[in-house]
Amino acid sequence: MAYRVMDSLAVRNLGENQDYGETLSLQERLHAQRKNGEIPDTLLLLEHSPVYTLGRSAEAANMLMTDEDLQAAGIAKFETRRGGDVTYHGPGQLVGYPIIHLAEKGLKVLEYVEGIEETLLRTAAAFGIVATRDQRNRGIWIGDDKLAALGIMVSRQVTMHGFALNVNTDLNQYRGIVPCGLQGAGVTSLARVLGRKVDMESVKKNVTEAFRDVFGYG
Repeated sequence: MAYRVMDSLAVRNLGENQDYGETLSLQERLHAQRKNGEIPDTLLLLEHSPVYTLGRSAEAANMLMTDEDLQAAGIAKFETRRGGDVTYHGPGQLVGYPIIHLAEKGLKVLEYVEGIEETLLRTAAAFGIVATRDQRNRGIWIGDDKLAALGIMVSRQVTMHGFALNVNTDLNQYRGIVPCGLQGAGVTSLARVLGRKVDMESVKKNVTEAFRDVFGYG
């Protein structure tokens, strides 16, 4: 795919243990600012404190833990307006929230989604991992195991929400849900595939470079 080179991209590294609700409020403020032309396209990179999020198409049966279980485990739960079903965010997982004006980039929604997938495929390749797309569900996969999930929202041509790449994620946390609502599918991480802990800052660097290249930022 070819993307037009447009304005610069602002990248904000928010760090670890970011509260989901507070980060959602930040996204909403940035979305309004981008829609009004007050800020450039922006990419937020962060790690959340443990949370399960439910997208617009989430089914209650895919949440396997009760509210009491969640409270005891110290895991929050949020219903969101993004696409997709239920997923997990937590320490060791790189979450990216692009606030991008699609019309100004000349992008359709599907092109944008495919661009995020391409960004993640290139990031995995930078660590010697060959990942693939899968027609069952958006994101990137290694065999039947999902390495990164996507869930976006577009309003007034400006995007919110984004992607979650398992780097050093505690994959046991996925036992509380049916990830993305897919029966028989598993999850994996860069650390599991490589057999070692992966430097998060290196992953952020590769994601940023791939994102700039795929979407044509100078």
